[in-house]
Amino acid sequence: MLAPCPETDVSYACLSERFSQSTLFRDKTWQCSPEPWPLTAAEHAEIEAIGRACLAFQKALELLYRRSSEGKSILRNKELRVPWVAEAYNRGKPEYLRRHALSKSQKGAVPVVLRPDLLKTETGFALTEIDAVPGGIGLTAFLNACYAGAFQDVIEGQGMIDSFYAALAQLVPAVKQPVIACVVSDEADTYRPEFEWLCAQLKEQGKRCYTLHPDEVLEGEGGLFCDVEGERLRIDVLYRFFELFDLDNVSCTHAVMAAAEAGNVVVTPPMRPFQEEKLSLALFHHPLLEDFWREALSKEVYTVLEHVVPPSWLLEPVDLPHSAVLVGPQVAGKPIRDWRDLGEASQRERGWILKASGFHETAWGARSVTLGSNCSKEEWTKALDEALDPNREVNYVLQNYKKPALLEHPVYKETGEVDVQAGRLRLCPYYMCQGEQVDLVGILATFCPADKKIIHGMSDAALIPCQRKR
Repeated sequence: MLAPCPETDVSYACLSERFSQSTLFRDKTWQCSPEPWPLTAAEHAEIEAIGRACLAFQKALELLYRRSSEGKSILRNKELRVPWVAEAYNRGKPEYLRRHALSKSQKGAVPVVLRPDLLKTETGFALTEIDAVPGGIGLTAFLNACYAGAFQDVIEGQGMIDSFYAALAQLVPAVKQPVIACVVSDEADTYRPEFEWLCAQLKEQGKRCYTLHPDEVLEGEGGLFCDVEGERLRIDVLYRFFELFDLDNVSCTHAVMAAAEAGNVVVTPPMRPFQEEKLSLALFHHPLLEDFWREALSKEVYTVLEHVVPPSWLLEPVDLPHSAVLVGPQVAGKPIRDWRDLGEASQRERGWILKASGFHETAWGARSVTLGSNCSKEEWTKALDEALDPNREVNYVLQNYKKPALLEHPVYKETGEVDVQAGRLRLCPYYMCQGEQVDLVGILATFCPADKKIIHGMSDAALIPCQRKR
């Protein structure tokens, strides 16, 4: 499964050999470390609690969206209608996708893999988004396997692979040997190698799991099919690794939707855009929705989310009465009446992140992110104007910037020498969901150089598995 190095060898030479023989990302490189990232028992327990909270939050989102779409009260014993919630989620989405998201076949469907982004700050974790179509599953499993022999309490890669398969297979419990198709679009082609590696590990176990291009998904009588290894197989579970904004470029889109609605295939993550918008975190903080969240979520879940989700707001053009102000951040100690008032904030005040919420090609990989304190007033004003364009078809959210703490960790130089570097940390835990059960199966640490303001998978960042310290 891995390159033939001793299983306890995490030297620079051995890790480099393994990475060179098992390409996981197309045209992507990263730094590596001689040690996994250590987590205390308390941190590990908190991350497990965050996973349970993420699943509960996804289920509550469906209730909120459905009731908003149907014009019903979102509270059990009090009248409160919020049609603006569905209007925000529906912005820019095609009608066929909105209809599919609310179809009877999709009721109760949630992603089986959830991956929040957690920044490690001086005061704890900050949850900046929840990714329902996450890359890095294969990479994290691979890294876990590379380090597990040398370090105790690193989740073994095969455990993560098996959990991924189990989460998919449980969607069709009546099928003993389900055919699972991981469908990767052209737009997501960078991630195709890791899914090919992941499926190869499962095929070695005799599992019927295949990586397909959308063109290889065939529509037939009674469902969807694929031709593999000289045989035509009916697909039981389709793992979708393509973004919903890209559906017009995915050849099997309408066939997949029709088969899912007919009950002939299970698609996960579900094709439900309201589950993939960053604006959901802003809605969690909306004062008009507080009673709903307290009613729909347990006290434990509400407390976890309240602690880790930074204050966030949905930006929309507004025309307020003269006596009204916005619920939002203040400028020079005064409330604002228009989101454009944020353009008058000093650079020191602009501790905010502005980013596209979802359903857009710029809404991932930090492409749309503007850090107010890290740009000129002109750049900040321009970003606000773009976010507030009344003709835009994408939502934008504003989020308090929780600065990651400055930490240290050993990282390999290109010479193979070890250098203890200063940097900032993002953790991406992977949870596999089966019913009410949420299993933490791996955590990918991204350790960026200290001068980087925004943490993402850049080439000079180290990608490291995590270890639970006893």
